[in-house]
Amino acid sequence: MNTTGDPTGTDAARHAQWEDQQQRAAAATRDIADVPAVEIITTTAVHLMSAAAVKVGLADDPDTQLDLDEARKLINALAGLVTAGAGEISDVHARSLRDGLRSLQLAFREASVVPDPIGKGPGEKWTGPVT
Repeated sequence: MNTTGDPTGTDAARHAQWEDQQQRAAAATRDIADVPAVEIITTTAVHLMSAAAVKVGLADDPDTQLDLDEARKLINALAGLVTAGAGEISDVHARSLRDGLRSLQLAFREASVVPDPIGKGPGEKWTGPVT
């Protein structure tokens, strides 16, 4: 009999299975210490960009996915990241991210029923006016 009072040993079996799953997960994941900063910055920017595109209505079902309040937050965060990170990543990466950001800002302006004044749209605090 084990110490948990489980005569069949299922607790021990579950624990062993959990340990095995943890070891496999650890082996499958990349250690964050091994990931270059440029990759973390660009991956984060791509995630923000993708989420903003959905919220601005550029996805499969804009009637149910359009949420300009959420899109504004995501675009602001993306603009801050791209602006702050541009000097830290290569021009090739920064240029692509700026192009994507500008496209999202323009899509936001088009989707807005009452557009923001020039220079006051999402992210324009960091990027300057987008027209």
